[in-house]
Amino acid sequence: MNINNFIQYISLEKQYSGHTVKAYTNDLTAFLYYIKSTFEISEIVEVNRDVVRSWIVRLIEEGNSNITINRKLSTLKSYFNFLIKSGLIKVNPVKNIVSLKTPSYLPHFITRERMSLYYQTREVEEDFVSIRNFLIIDLLYTTGIRETELINLTENDINFNQNTIKVTGKRNKQRIIPFSENEKDYIIRYMKIKKDTFKEASPYFIVTNKGTHAYPKFIYRIVSSELSSVTESKKSPHILRHTFATHMLNEGADLNSIKEILGHANLSATQVYTHNTIEQLKSIYNHAHPRAQLKKEV
Repeated sequence: MNINNFIQYISLEKQYSGHTVKAYTNDLTAFLYYIKSTFEISEIVEVNRDVVRSWIVRLIEEGNSNITINRKLSTLKSYFNFLIKSGLIKVNPVKNIVSLKTPSYLPHFITRERMSLYYQTREVEEDFVSIRNFLIIDLLYTTGIRETELINLTENDINFNQNTIKVTGKRNKQRIIPFSENEKDYIIRYMKIKKDTFKEASPYFIVTNKGTHAYPKFIYRIVSSELSSVTESKKSPHILRHTFATHMLNEGADLNSIKEILGHANLSATQVYTHNTIEQLKSIYNHAHPRAQLKKEV
């Protein structure tokens, strides 16, 4: 029961991210260990619907959330579909298994007032760390790019003539995102001081204090530290992506335009942000409309 061909398939042909490939590998390794230790199954063709359902029960008993279990089921479904295409099995044992119910999810975001407070109180000093840390927040918030996209952004991806950045997203799909003249000034200042600070800095745009390529934990720590003075809620690069989308919608931006900027494959992924917008509209209505303020008659 070798999964190497499948992992190679999703890595090279499907071009899944390293994070996704790792998750698929872990899920399948755990599943194969379970069926071998529990049912003594050594051939994947022996796996049936009851075996998969038994695994689900085990995952529930271990305290996994429904969201996590559904993700693992999705991994299995993809794996068995691959085996069908490869002619190794004829039926997908996961096909008719219904996903577990999950609670409705509304993305967390930072209010416009809180983000305004950050910009009003943040003093950008003329040193490398100060400008870099500010730019990390500013780019994540004003462009909505993912943490990994920011990390992999190079200086060559920045077009100062058109005020745009070229972002390479999931499955190596590229998109162009504009930035403002004010942001352009900070980018130019940062690149100059970066060049003066490091003789041989990394070609990647965001670098560490030693001039090396940035990494996820490094970006996360900076975001958490920078935003700690304006919010006590969740502080992460992805929260800023949610904040960008929510604020754009609240200001009347077109949903399809936001979809393109965020790099979503389909509109359904972007529509989740409309729930936050609807909640804001309800709040405005309840506070502003005369009929909404009338007390219910007894």
